[in-house]
Amino acid sequence: MGSGIVETVARAGYEVVVREVTPDLLQRGLERIDASMKRAVDRGKLDAPTRDATRARVRGTTLLADLAGVDLVIEAVIEKMEEKKKVLQDLDKLVTPGVILASNTSSLSITEMAAVTGRPGRVVGMHFMNPVPVMPVVELVRGLATSEESLQAARAFAESLGKKVVVAKDAPGFIVNRLLVPYLLDAVRVFEQGLATREDIDTAVTLSLNYPMGPLTLLDFVGLDTTYYIAEAMFQETKDSRWASPVLLRQMVTAGWLGRKSGRGFYEYGRS
Repeated sequence: MGSGIVETVARAGYEVVVREVTPDLLQRGLERIDASMKRAVDRGKLDAPTRDATRARVRGTTLLADLAGVDLVIEAVIEKMEEKKKVLQDLDKLVTPGVILASNTSSLSITEMAAVTGRPGRVVGMHFMNPVPVMPVVELVRGLATSEESLQAARAFAESLGKKVVVAKDAPGFIVNRLLVPYLLDAVRVFEQGLATREDIDTAVTLSLNYPMGPLTLLDFVGLDTTYYIAEAMFQETKDSRWASPVLLRQMVTAGWLGRKSGRGFYEYGRS
């Protein structure tokens, strides 16, 4: 998600500083951006001069201090509340008081994140969809303390990226994952219970519901760990059994079978 957000923002003409925690992770993220734009050029969606200009607007770093002068921050760390709180607390001390802190969370409470900062009115949810350069919508989430000014500034920024904006209240799962996650978990249960093969589950959905990909393929694309963390957070918040993670999903995450990014999930992708 982080590399997709960086690419999208840079392609819209903004200078972007992207921070990762290690040089290796930073290099991998920059390589994903390069590969994504190469595909766009190969498909005629982007010309080479625009690609080169976009890449020149991206500066990578492992130092949080390099974000001190930015006008907007979008965090896209792992979908765990404590991790996000720690990052937002550090950023709150670093950037100037008027800067908006946006979270790309797909399910966690913006109000809870905002409460650990000294600028709760300037904290907003800005949930991009994956793959970010392709998906046309951004889900804005207004926390209890988020100001109207901050929400409108986030809307204007998202629209400047060419995205359609939808706005959700700060409730578990917001709009998209409140509908999507139970569907994905049910697909895992169907497979777990042996009701159908993984291929037949995905084929049934793609051909009968006209979805672009089946639920198990989508889980591999999104990341099984990401979906698991979202489901766990939503279940803890609501105690609704629809969001209780199936045993199989938990086991696969424990085994490191995370989908495409690890080379194996419900399907295998040619890597160990």
